[in-house]
Order: sequence, then structure tokens, then C-alpha cells
Amino acid sequence: MEPTHATHLPASRDTDRSQAAILRAARDEFAEHGFAGGRVDRIAERAGVNKRLIYYYFGNKNALFLSVLEGAYADIRAAEQGLHLDVLDPVQALRKLVTFTWHYFLEHPEFLSLLGSENLLRASHLKKSSKIREMHSPLVQMLDTLLARGRAQGIFRAGIDPVQLYISIASLGFFYLANNHTLSVIFGRDLRAPDALDQRLAHMTDLVVGYASSQPDDGEGYP
Repeated sequence: MEPTHATHLPASRDTDRSQAAILRAARDEFAEHGFAGGRVDRIAERAGVNKRLIYYYFGNKNALFLSVLEGAYADIRAAEQGLHLDVLDPVQALRKLVTFTWHYFLEHPEFLSLLGSENLLRASHLKKSSKIREMHSPLVQMLDTLLARGRAQGIFRAGIDPVQLYISIASLGFFYLANNHTLSVIFGRDLRAPDALDQRLAHMTDLVVGYASSQPDDGEGYP
């Protein structure tokens, strides 16, 4: 006798829960210890599952790390789409994107750690991803549309590459946070103090909006 559809539901839910628990545990493990230092035994312990189940679902440690990376990127890309920048004034929308990116990095230090680990590995895992580029296409389109609206209103200048712009937005926050300890010592400031973080955000938003804003043609680099 064939099992009913209802018979499959608990097993399916258990599978989803187990995989989600494994991915959360793996994210925390890799963020704390890096890819090389991450241990499947500890991931299994964190997730409360048998280690064999990890290999059954994900195959090996490399595939598990790639799944964690793809999930981390999917989370931030989905959150960006939820900003609904298309309904905002272009300048307000650009400021909101900078603010969102900054706060996302602050609230998700594990994301920065995972990216740091993968960059040390020269993106060897992401190069094997079949979905990472498609995942980022909406981000590029969203920024391109935002810039086009700003140009049409005479607010933003022409010739801005949306990919370069996003890299600049991300790097302004990423570098500051990833190098916070050394920068604090070098400049003799607590760069993680609340007022310092507020100052950094104000600086970043002014810098990005100032770059994008329409400028008089002074013959020095503007298209």
C-alpha cells in the first residue's frame, strides 16, 4: 500500500528542521573558526544531530561551507529587496541602502567572518556555485533602476556603474569593521563607541550621495 501524502509531512518537516539546524550550526562554527578550523564534529554537536546526517545531507565539508555561504548571501539579498527603494526619492533611497548595509554588517558579524574566510581561499567555494551570480542580479538591477531615476530627475550624474557603486558602499563599512581593532589602536580612538559608529554612518552616506550627485562639468573626471 502506497503511503499517503500526510505520512510524508512529518519526515519532510524533520528534514527541513535538521538541515536548518545544521546550517545555523555550521554558520556559527565557520564564522568562529574559519573554514580550515571548522570541525564537522562540533557542527554536529551544535546542531544536536549525528555527524553522519551532515554528510548525508551535504556530502562533505566543502559542500556544507558553500551552502552556508549561499545562505548568507541569500539572506542579505532578500533583506535588500525588502527595502522597497523604488518607492522612495532617489537620494533617500541611496541613503537608506547605505544605512541598511552598515547596520546589517553590525548586526551580522558572522557574515563578515564568512566572507573573510572565503576570500582567504580565493573564492574557491563560490566559484563552484551555480546560483551565486543569479542571486546578485536583482541587486544590480535595483541599483541600476535607482540611478536611472536619479538621472532622469537631474539628481544623479551619468556614468555610474551600479556594481562599482555597491562595492564602494559595502567596502566603506566592511573595511572599517574588519579592521576596527587595529584602526582604534593606530588612531587612539574607540571606533566601536556608539558616537563613532554614528559618525561613520553619517560620513559614509554623505560620501556616497556626494559621489552620485549631479556635479558641474569641471573637466576633472566627471562624464
